[in-house]
Amino acid sequence: MYDVAIIGGGHNGLTAAAYLSRAGLSVVVLEKNAVAGGAALTEEFHPGFRNSVASYTVSLLDPGVIRDLHLDDHGLKIIERPAANFMPIDRGKAFFWPYGMAAKQAEIAKFSVRDAEQYPRYDAALDRAAAVLRDLTKKTPPNAGGGWLDVLKGAGIGRRMLGLSLDDQRVLTDLFTKSAADFLDPWFENEHVKALFAFDGIVGSFAAPSTSGTAYVLLHHCFGEVNGKPGVWGHAVGGMGAITQAMARAAEKAGAEIRLDVPVARVVVENARAVGVELKSGEIVRARAVAANVGPKLLFRDLIDEKDVDPPLYRRFTNIKTGSGTFRMNVALSELPNFTSRPGSKPGAHHGAGIVIAPTIAYMERAYLDAKRDGWSHEPIVEMLIPSVLDESLAPKSQHVASLFVQHVAPKLTGGRSWDDEREKERFADVVIETVTKHAPNFRSSILGRQVLSPLDLEMRFGLVDGDIFHGQLSLDQLFSMRPVLGHADYRMPISGLYLCGSGAHPGGGVTGLPGRNAAREIVRDLKGWF
Repeated sequence: MYDVAIIGGGHNGLTAAAYLSRAGLSVVVLEKNAVAGGAALTEEFHPGFRNSVASYTVSLLDPGVIRDLHLDDHGLKIIERPAANFMPIDRGKAFFWPYGMAAKQAEIAKFSVRDAEQYPRYDAALDRAAAVLRDLTKKTPPNAGGGWLDVLKGAGIGRRMLGLSLDDQRVLTDLFTKSAADFLDPWFENEHVKALFAFDGIVGSFAAPSTSGTAYVLLHHCFGEVNGKPGVWGHAVGGMGAITQAMARAAEKAGAEIRLDVPVARVVVENARAVGVELKSGEIVRARAVAANVGPKLLFRDLIDEKDVDPPLYRRFTNIKTGSGTFRMNVALSELPNFTSRPGSKPGAHHGAGIVIAPTIAYMERAYLDAKRDGWSHEPIVEMLIPSVLDESLAPKSQHVASLFVQHVAPKLTGGRSWDDEREKERFADVVIETVTKHAPNFRSSILGRQVLSPLDLEMRFGLVDGDIFHGQLSLDQLFSMRPVLGHADYRMPISGLYLCGSGAHPGGGVTGLPGRNAAREIVRDLKGWF
């Protein structure tokens, strides 16, 4: 008999386990795969080549989680990228995005002097908005229709908003309601400058830059920091699995038990209360509370008996919007890409940046429309990272690994086609390779091996319904008090004793650790009476 049974050993489940165990509760983590970590996992995908399988970069991991769980002491080391982004445009032109205000303005001025002058104001406005979001990510959202406590919570958040200047309130309103394209248009004139910022608005959202709500996704990717430096992106030495292995060690040191290869079949409900889980082996694991680190749609669709939830509410959970429109590849390389816009196969700062192939907003729009019509885009949006430039442990000497994070693909194909068909996966993988090769002619010939994950692969392997990396889209109707559904934003699900501790809860996706930490706080309050 445990105090808490956690379904899923992804990063949020491990974070919750560590916090709950530190509070003196007995905890078991039940992970279906042979290795804990969920989508934040490192593995060898080609002889001698290792890389992060699904999640791929560090920025949003909360520094409070790193500090509280002493992840540094458990082996986590994060290296900063030498630059934020590199965006090839054509044979002789590229947008290199460094750190530092003066350097950024100098790069923007190559495309537009007006935009370079405007950028400090844009950056400052976004920083202030991100500070508000950063504060909200650590709070439990008030439930609509809740009691006096939720009213007070809402009032506190309202005071935070009203404390902003009127101009900052307007910016926040724009970010929470507009499309990325509409938000950026008044700020900048150059199409490449706008594209650099708009890319963050469509990541994992299966939406065009002109889709309302993508401005918030842009903001969501701005509240992170690395090694105490806001806006910096980093790499975990050893890949993303280094984060989750450090979390697992922290959880076990605090007293948590982690069981592997134990898929859960259902949540056991007795007298309208979750009292444990049944494993697919038939074993019953009993607990005073159950915390689900799986997406809410998967939780209610696959692990909850429909009769245990009010039918309209059950339908709400099973109809949560999912689908990131993402496709993941890892490739083993004999040499670094030699970009026509920045020639050279020796390691450069641009090789260590996020290499984004999405030169204009119009390009992104076409990619989305292609995917809606045909299932994938014929000129896809590709973000490539080459972490072996920073981390020699991932590949043999003088060789490299690259991750390719691709937008847009439809979660489900039409016209009798399916991601079950290996030919479909490989056909689109070839399109992705060709897209990069247009900018780096040696890329295709340098590939020694590749790992390909379609949206269906992401669902089957990691439980990401429709391949949704956020456990549910970050759309306007699925944020804050409406995440995962209105009335259940405080991590407590409609069955007593059942909690949500994964990315489907506030504040949403990305490797942050915050849903796990926030949910653990509420579980401790309920089980130990701590307020």
